[in-house]
Amino acid sequence: MKTKTVLLTELWTEARTRLTHQLNNITENDLKKRLPPAVNSVGFLLRHIGDVELLFAKNIFGAPNVRVIAKTVIAKTDTGEWNNLEELKAYVDHSFKILRDIVEQQTDADWESLVTTKEFGTKTKAEAFGRIVSHTNHHAGQLALLLKYGQ
Repeated sequence: MKTKTVLLTELWTEARTRLTHQLNNITENDLKKRLPPAVNSVGFLLRHIGDVELLFAKNIFGAPNVRVIAKTVIAKTDTGEWNNLEELKAYVDHSFKILRDIVEQQTDADWESLVTTKEFGTKTKAEAFGRIVSHTNHHAGQLALLLKYGQ
């Protein structure tokens, strides 16, 4: 029988394919695409996904030595600086690995422990993990629309 950690990691990894399957098809020119009147570009969303995954690793799961300057969270809007495709791909790959590594260290009991944040109050780690799964998928859907219809 699989542990909660294995099951949740498998669920998250599969859900995250909504993002990862798009990465190989994104071009440097795509990074500036927006869908007016929205202001956030493909590049911004990629950086934002990485920023939030790193924040979860640090703030929800207590990953040691994780340093994150969540520029997209700080700015709250696209500043136009997210235009290096290889850097952005490397960033979301890095954020995934950092979060995966700390998630894989969780025991079954850890998933029921409580965490409190100003963003969503007090939740179990399992509930909080649901937030990052849905967050990434939400933005992966936005990416798909921007890539198809964006200008």
